[in-house]
Amino acid sequence: MIEEPMRRGAMLDLVLTNKEGLVGDVKLKGSLGCSDHKMVEFKILRAARRACSKLTTLDFRRADFGLFRDLLGRIPWDKALEGRGAQDSWLIFKGQLLQAQERCIPTKRKSSKSTKRPPWMNKELLGKVKQKKEAYRGWQQGQVAWEEYRETVRAAREQARKALIEIGLARDVKDKKKSFYRYVSDKRRMRGNVGPLRNEMGDLVTQDMEKAEVLNDFFASVFTGKCLSHTAQVTEGRDWENAEPPSVGEDQV
Repeated sequence: MIEEPMRRGAMLDLVLTNKEGLVGDVKLKGSLGCSDHKMVEFKILRAARRACSKLTTLDFRRADFGLFRDLLGRIPWDKALEGRGAQDSWLIFKGQLLQAQERCIPTKRKSSKSTKRPPWMNKELLGKVKQKKEAYRGWQQGQVAWEEYRETVRAAREQARKALIEIGLARDVKDKKKSFYRYVSDKRRMRGNVGPLRNEMGDLVTQDMEKAEVLNDFFASVFTGKCLSHTAQVTEGRDWENAEPPSVGEDQV
């Protein structure tokens, strides 16, 4: 059934059938991950019964949150929970919450297409995979350069790895808290630069070495008790020439 080479001119995979017309539309797709081995896609030409999904989920797009807040706001919680323990209070609150949810938030049936999709297969990753397929089709037709196709493959692979890492961290957050918080810390980390400073002569310095000397002299005066005739001043933004820079004195450190 396969008539094209799959890897560097070699025919590595076979599609076998014992009945003519059972298998058709055999195509070679792009590589999977880092492999240079082409994927094989084919169809089994037989009618199949579509399974209807019975899973339902809340449809928040059609929810009436105004009525939801109003229903919960009418309940005299102090009186309803008076003298109750933690468990009884939770059951009362849960019951009222579910009743309000049933009235204000409709449900919808999940499509079978979305239920079969793994949790880490988000829209961004689906877009990268689509770009990869289009780039492979263009490369086969001579419309896309090999380097451009490989770059598209690399971007899709990196996005898939990122999605798998994130879903793994979310799943194992209770057992691997350090890994989770390290990942969050890396995401929130901001790498800023020190803006222009004024030296002892009142001139603005922008070079890293000059700024380091100004800061060194200023902090040395703070810790040694020496008083300098100038104060290190930091300016931010692109309009520092027209703005009055802030001052940091020894008594403020």
